[in-house]
Formats: sequence, structure tokens, C-alpha cells
Amino acid sequence: MGNKYGTHRVIEPKGSLPQPALKISNDMDIFDNEILIDVEYLNIDSASFTQLKEEAKGDLEKIKTKIFEIVEMKGKMQNPVTGSGGMLIGTIERIGDALRNRIDLNEGDKIATLVSLSLTPLRIDKILNINPDIDRVEIEGKAILFESGIYAKLPEDMEDTLALAAFDVAGAPAQVKKLVKEGNSVLILGATGKSGLMCSYMAKKMVGKEGKVIGQARNKARADFLRSTNFCHEVIIADVLNPINTLEETLKVNNNQGVDILINCLSIPNTEMVSILPVREGGIVYFFSMATSFTKAALGAEGVGKDVTMIIGNGYTKNHAQITLDLVRESEILRKIFEEKYIK
Repeated sequence: MGNKYGTHRVIEPKGSLPQPALKISNDMDIFDNEILIDVEYLNIDSASFTQLKEEAKGDLEKIKTKIFEIVEMKGKMQNPVTGSGGMLIGTIERIGDALRNRIDLNEGDKIATLVSLSLTPLRIDKILNINPDIDRVEIEGKAILFESGIYAKLPEDMEDTLALAAFDVAGAPAQVKKLVKEGNSVLILGATGKSGLMCSYMAKKMVGKEGKVIGQARNKARADFLRSTNFCHEVIIADVLNPINTLEETLKVNNNQGVDILINCLSIPNTEMVSILPVREGGIVYFFSMATSFTKAALGAEGVGKDVTMIIGNGYTKNHAQITLDLVRESEILRKIFEEKYIK
């Protein structure tokens, strides 16, 4: 029996949990309370893949080499710059004896893990393909799910890759459902991306007739696309690396008032202040972006004298997988966008 949280696999530093650990064991001989997965796809976290792509200047062979290096060094796919991972799809190869009668899985079931690759023991034997447009890496390899690890069986009414794309950001719309109340004004940064679209759709459901959802896009083409979805009441074109520009564009469409809630769905660093400035005093900033710096956010809010509640995006909230799949089923537009982009 191993520790339910996976501490038995931590090599360095001893006593650490697997996610913050520098190195974990990716020996694929499982303990009695572990699950062995035959992996098909890795969905690399957006912030992580963006960093890998920029470092490699878009060279896919260099990205492959870097992924191999990370997994060899750490025993898991955890970007050393962003600290983030992603998730995977695979088939259950073996279930530890201690778990066989305690979980609703059988060997041969296909699942998506809902825990980060940054804590998942992983062995990559071969990288078959990389799709840089959707941050997906097709591999031959194995992974291990700890006793505490959460997962979702792949639904029968949609393609595996579509479900994976939805699961990858499941925490965001589920958290938005909890945070946003009727009548709120909400600004979503990165509203044209995967998590941004889902958050926009969910926020519009939650704010009702008296509320307002404002979506940010980086250029006219993305803004036109976002308007075509009708997921937002207002769409602004703003530079997220220019906080004053974003603040001014937000005030123009929100009666010269700060918003009640801001959702950061961006995949680039240095967007802390652009998330804080447009929010009213006493409002909420929700950082779903894995590129967020706690230091920059905390000291930045202090520096501009903003009393706002700042929430770190938790990739898990109760029933988040079901909530997210139901959004895809409910919205024909959302499903069509995801099918066109992610079923490849």
C-alpha cells in the first residue's frame, strides 16, 4: 500500500506531496492502491504549452525533445517555468487489489484524469504527434493515478478528444457557476479561448436579464467571432498587457463603473494588474490562468490601493466534470466550436 496522496513516490524532497516535488518515481510497477493507465493523449496546460512553443520558436521537434527531458528529469509532465501540467486520456490497464471493489472502474475502461500531469507519474515511450493548435500530444506511454486522484469516464455521446478538451478546463465554468450571481457585471479576459468561451456562456446564464457579461478579445477578428456566439452582452478589443487600455475599454461599456467580477482565462504571464484595475472596490478577481504570480497580484493590488477579493483558480470543484459536459450538450454553438477545433 502506498500513501493515498502519492507521497510514497516522491524522490526529492522527501516528505513533499507529488505536485510540488522536484522529482517523483515513474516506475510503472503499481502499488495496491494505484491505477495503471495506458496513455493515448496528453492535453498540455495552455500556459505550459505556450511557454514550450515560445522557447522552441514553434519547432515541434524541439518541443518533443523538451517534453522528453521534463518527464525524464521529473518523472511527470510539469513545466519547470510555469509549474503547470495538463491532463490525459487513457485506458485502465490495471487496478490495484486494494481498489478493485472500491471504485466504479474496470480494466479496459477509457477515462480522462481530472488531476494535473504536474503530480501524475508518467512514462513516455514515444511521441506520435503534436498538435500545437490545441496543445495536444499523442503518445505511447503509461501513467499512474493515485488513490486520491479524480477521473471521469469518457461519455458515449461525444468524441473522446471533445470530452478531453472540455475536461481540461472543467474547473473554470463550474467555479463561475458558484461565483456569479444574478445582476452581476462580469469581465472575462481571454473570452475567445477554450476556458473563456465556457466561462462566458456560463456567466451569461448566471447574471440573468439585469446583469452584463463583457468579453475581451485581442483583435477585431477574434472580437467578431466572439460576437457571433452571442455569449457576451458586450465585446471589447483590449491589450491585456496594457492595464490602462483594458480599464478604459471596460469603463466605456459598463457605465463608467468597475465590474463586480473578473475572470482571467489568459495563458500568458504579467496579466495580474489588467485583472485588478477593472474591478470595483470590494469586487472579485478569479485567476484561472496558470501563469498568474501571487506576488505580482498581491503587491500589485496593494500598490494601486484596490480592496478586492482575489481567488486562485481551483481546477476542481464538486461535479465540475458533469457541469462542463452539460454545457457542451446544452449549447449547440459551443459544441460546434469545440468540435471544429478539437476533434482532430
